[in-house]
Amino acid sequence: MRQRLVKASASAAAGLVLGLTIISGSDLVTTALAQRSSTPPPPVPAPAPQPAPMAPPERFTVQSDGHPIAVWARRPTQPKGSILLIHGRTWSSRPDFDLQVPGMQRSVMASLSARGFAAYAVDLRGYGETPRDATGWMTPKRATADVLNVLTWMQRQHPALPLPAVLGWSRGGAIAMMAAQNQPPRVSAFITFGFVFDPDLQFVDVTLPEKPQMEKNTAESAASDFITPKITPTAVIKAFVEQALKADPILADLKGDSEYNAMKPARVTVPTLVLYGDNDSGVPHEDAGKFFARIAAGDKQMVVLPEADHAAQLEDTHEAWIAAVVNFLTRPKIGK
Repeated sequence: MRQRLVKASASAAAGLVLGLTIISGSDLVTTALAQRSSTPPPPVPAPAPQPAPMAPPERFTVQSDGHPIAVWARRPTQPKGSILLIHGRTWSSRPDFDLQVPGMQRSVMASLSARGFAAYAVDLRGYGETPRDATGWMTPKRATADVLNVLTWMQRQHPALPLPAVLGWSRGGAIAMMAAQNQPPRVSAFITFGFVFDPDLQFVDVTLPEKPQMEKNTAESAASDFITPKITPTAVIKAFVEQALKADPILADLKGDSEYNAMKPARVTVPTLVLYGDNDSGVPHEDAGKFFARIAAGDKQMVVLPEADHAAQLEDTHEAWIAAVVNFLTRPKIGK
C-alpha cells in the first residue's frame, strides 16, 4: 500500500514573510522554524476497519440411497431463489465456494446469499465431510444420482420457490450437466463454469489400479489453478492452499469416465449459462463455441470473463463472476 506524502504549504511561509516590515535572514530562519515547530503534525489516518470474521455456514446431512451427503448453505431470510454448487475434481465445496480470506470477501455462497439466493454446496462422496462409500470409488453416475437427491431435498426446503438452479465448476460442470438433462427437469437453470467439451469426441476409461490409491493432496496441486498473478493476491492463494488441504488431505479416487458420454448438449433444454475465463487454458474457445451451439435450450447465454482464469470465482474477478451468475438468474423473462 502506497503511503501518502504530506507537503508543507508554500503560501503559509510567504504569509509569514509578508507580515514583517524588516527582517534579517537569520531572523527569517528562526521565525520560520518557530512557526513550523508550533504547527502540530497532521493526524495519522486510522487503519481501515477489517471485516468481522464470517460465521460458519449451515451444515446439513442429506441421505442419498442410504449414504450421508454433507451439504453446506448460506441463506438469506427470504430467498428469491436457490442454487446448488458442485465442486470440481480435487477439492470439496468449502474451499471452492466458501473461501475465507482475511480482509477480502471471496465466499461465493456469501455473495449469492447477499443477493437474495439460498446458496447450497455439496460435498460429493470422498470429498470434504462426505465419506467414501464401500467401493472407495466415485463414478459420474453415482455423483449425478447424489446430486439429484440433494436437489429434491432442496426443493422440499423451499416449496414456494422455483426449482433450484445448478452450477458446476470444472468437472463439477459435467455432473451438473448430467443432472440438468434429467427428465422431467429437476432444475430451473444450468450453469457450467470452466467446463465444456467437444461434442464430437468420446470420453474413454483409463487403466486404473484395482483398489483406490488414497494419495495425499499437495500444496502444489492446490495452488495450480491460480495462473494469473495480476488478478490473484498472494493472500488468496495462501488461504486456498491451507483450507483446501485441511478439507481434503486425501485425493478422491474416480473411475468410469466413459459414463460422461451420456452428456448430450441436445438433451439440455433448461436455461443454460456457459461461463469461463478468457485465460482458462482448459476451455478452448473453439470447443466452447461448438458446445454452446449444440445446446438445445433456446434460452442460453455464454459469458467470457476478461483476464480471468480457471479460479475466477476466488480471484479479483470474484465480483464480475458473481454478477454474471446473478444477472443470468435474474434476467427478464421473455414471453408469457
